[in-house]
Amino acid sequence: MRQIVLDTETTGLEWKKGNRIVEIGCVELIERRPSGRTWQRYIHPEREFEPGAQEVTGLTLEFLAGKPKFGEIVDDFLAFVDGAELVIHNAAFDIGFLDHELSLLGPRYGRMSDRVRVEDSLEMARQRFPGQRNSLDALCKRFGVDNAHRQLHGALLDAQLLAEVYLALTAGQGEIGFGDATEIEQAKAGPKVAHFVSSHDASPRPRVQLDETDIAAHAARVETIRKKAGRCLWDVEVAGE
Repeated sequence: MRQIVLDTETTGLEWKKGNRIVEIGCVELIERRPSGRTWQRYIHPEREFEPGAQEVTGLTLEFLAGKPKFGEIVDDFLAFVDGAELVIHNAAFDIGFLDHELSLLGPRYGRMSDRVRVEDSLEMARQRFPGQRNSLDALCKRFGVDNAHRQLHGALLDAQLLAEVYLALTAGQGEIGFGDATEIEQAKAGPKVAHFVSSHDASPRPRVQLDETDIAAHAARVETIRKKAGRCLWDVEVAGE
């Protein structure tokens, strides 16, 4: 699976008021692993910043004076994201701006939904941590992602941080061998039967025997989680037995 973690910076908060994109940053994930490929462009917005927006991004019209307009980078951008799943924090904001930029170029570019699927990491975080702060900074702190160098908002930096947060937020999804090449080849060879144990099944449960290497690896993983999160649910479950 190919995913693009994406962030934008803009001249203001609402595209409906004529605000424009000034930066796009993208980080590519392949099968939930960073591929090393990124895409970033500064963009001349053809308008002034709204009050306060420059302080957030650190960008100025003077800096952007020689940068390309959106229409000059659109084909390169769409070629990079085409067919991928976009991972965006507060996706409605970024997609709204991107769709607005495309609409200014005429109907031939359509909408982002014509080209990509979108996963909103903010909605995912709200479902997992209801009633808590789920900004990117808050999630970095929660998952132990180092964002000390994030003094200003920058699209590529924020996309890189979000990639780490997203992988931590979705840890366990897609990390159980479904994307492994061996699994795929076995699936091609014939159907695999998965055995699930029903809560009403009275038959004996199978016991898994672990060797010392497995036990040591598990202990190391739990300790890593403790250091990053401050606690580990494994400790809670074991204490409750």
